[in-house]
Amino acid sequence: MENQPQKEKSNRRLHAVYLTIIFLLAGLCVFLSFQYKTLKTVIATHEVTIEQVIKEKDDVTTELTDLRTNYDQLKTNDAALNAEIDAKKKYIDSLLVIANAHKDDKYIIAKLKKETNTLREIMKGYVRTIDSLNTLNKQLIVDKQNVLTQLDDQKNKTDQVIQDKNKLQSRIDRAAMLSTLNVRAVGVKSSKGGKKDTETNKASKVDKIKVNFDIADNDLTIAGAHDLYIRVITPDAQEMSEALDANHQFTFGNTTAYFAAKKTIDYENQPMSVLVNCNKAKDATLQPGKYIIEIYSDQVMIGTCGLVLE
Repeated sequence: MENQPQKEKSNRRLHAVYLTIIFLLAGLCVFLSFQYKTLKTVIATHEVTIEQVIKEKDDVTTELTDLRTNYDQLKTNDAALNAEIDAKKKYIDSLLVIANAHKDDKYIIAKLKKETNTLREIMKGYVRTIDSLNTLNKQLIVDKQNVLTQLDDQKNKTDQVIQDKNKLQSRIDRAAMLSTLNVRAVGVKSSKGGKKDTETNKASKVDKIKVNFDIADNDLTIAGAHDLYIRVITPDAQEMSEALDANHQFTFGNTTAYFAAKKTIDYENQPMSVLVNCNKAKDATLQPGKYIIEIYSDQVMIGTCGLVLE
């Protein structure tokens, strides 16, 4: 009977220990449950953050890729500007590499996004600059065309002035040429001693052709020595000359011909008469027909007449 109270007392203590353990376990369960919910929330939040960072990384990558394409489309002839654009394209390529290497790093992705926005603003500046350059180039092209047109107009005016000047000079040159009057040619038979000449129209008897003409006065002609060339064209379209060699050649225009006689006169801008004897080649006999006599000075024909020999 004495052990009964002692046993009850021991049971009460044991019961209290159990209750304490139960309360502790219950508290621990509550705490662990709270911690689990908290950890779950953190994990969920972290997963959301990771997904958001990955999405932002994908967005940044897309923006950088599009930006790279836009930079590729920038076209300009400005070498310095092209060098800057090429440098920016290489920089974008390096940012794409960084984005792929740090796709879970929120801080780096945020920096890349900020850098992308900066590069986009720089690109807008390039676009404005290129547009300005293109506008300027178009204006320069228009201005250049206007200048070329003006130069063409001026050139045409200058060419016209030169043509008018050349025409005037040609008229002056023609006006300054010697001119002949009263050109006459006759056949002449010389005596054996050469002291007496007799005019004849018999071709077989002609030893030379005598050409007489007057030279008119002309203040525009340069005074002094002037060479006169007499060209005689025979009925068979040959040229009469004492010798068909270089010593008996002269030129007029682009033509080289043989002269029958050459005479140098001293012209003083006053009227003068000229007599020239055209000798035939030694032992040659002139044929009947019409002979054409031409007088040249300063490479221009200044007189002509005809002679018919029987």
